[in-house]
Amino acid sequence: MKKTINSILILIIFLSTLISCIEEDVTPVKIPPLEGAVLTLNEKADPTEAKQFWIDLSSGNVKSNHRELWDLGFYCGDEFRVMLNSSLVMSVGKVNSTTNIDAVTSQTVKDLKLVVQAANFADNSQYIDDPNGDILNQTTGIAPINADDNQNNVYLLNLGYKTYSGTMIPGTIYNVGEARGWKKIRILRQSSGYKIQYADLDETTHKEFVVTKDAEYNYKFFSFTTGTYADIQPKKKEWDLCFTVFTNLTLNPANDQYTSYIYPDIMLHNILGGVGVYEVTTAIGQGETEYNNFKKENIDVVKFIYNDQRAIGSNWRTTTGQNGAEVYANKFYILRDSDGFYYKIRFLRMKDDNNNRGYPQFEYKPL
Repeated sequence: MKKTINSILILIIFLSTLISCIEEDVTPVKIPPLEGAVLTLNEKADPTEAKQFWIDLSSGNVKSNHRELWDLGFYCGDEFRVMLNSSLVMSVGKVNSTTNIDAVTSQTVKDLKLVVQAANFADNSQYIDDPNGDILNQTTGIAPINADDNQNNVYLLNLGYKTYSGTMIPGTIYNVGEARGWKKIRILRQSSGYKIQYADLDETTHKEFVVTKDAEYNYKFFSFTTGTYADIQPKKKEWDLCFTVFTNLTLNPANDQYTSYIYPDIMLHNILGGVGVYEVTTAIGQGETEYNNFKKENIDVVKFIYNDQRAIGSNWRTTTGQNGAEVYANKFYILRDSDGFYYKIRFLRMKDDNNNRGYPQFEYKPL
């Protein structure tokens, strides 16, 4: 009898251990990255760069959307912040002492319309989002949405420009089309998200839409055209890089002030998703060799940039090279993704065989 009890106890212990092991086995694990690839983001060159591309290096997945499919991005983290679609050269200005959106008209904001502009070589950096992408610390654009509704003013929103639709000449770039007009907006907190009020300038009533936060994403996106959500970015852990047109800042030599400026061919990285990047510059003629020889042990972890999405930016190409617009052959980039995997990235082309821009191509390899 004692032997039987001991056998039963041993069996119970064995089964408990087995069940424990099974439970441990179902714990999610990080998936190793692919072996690398060469990616061409536009199979047919598009000098208007009408699309944005969201790239996940670990899977090789590329998601794209037309730049005009969204207007505002609503931050899904703990804070309440709203970003503009800088690919359309949007800008925004607070209508002082006004919380009644229906009382605002084109006449009451006629002076504000003169300054809420972008890419016009004026001192206008306050009217755009900080191009570093660190929206939680920016002091420009739309202010943090206050818990007190009475502290959330109406804003005048310049919708920027459509993508270009005219005749194109090979070798040039066409990012700006017709003006998209204006909106008046007011944004409030709404339980676990936001309520946006919006209308055309001379409308005396407004529309409303509630945006609910989703912690799996950096932002939820909204379109005035459809009056609802727009499907833009992948989940925040499922993209590393974004190729896009972009509103950046440049120093205006006329007054030594920073002014907003439209930049094509920009490659941004996902700082809100925990992605870091830094640049490696080599001697002329040594870029490919040093890229091929670069190994994981060569990584300098202190160089990674996590607070400015422009670590690659436009630095990978020149528009004034011997052959016109071309890729820098003596630069490559090191990226650390949100799961802690490392990659090296080298740009190969920005034009197709017919000299058309809007043809970004790069290779990457895991380290």
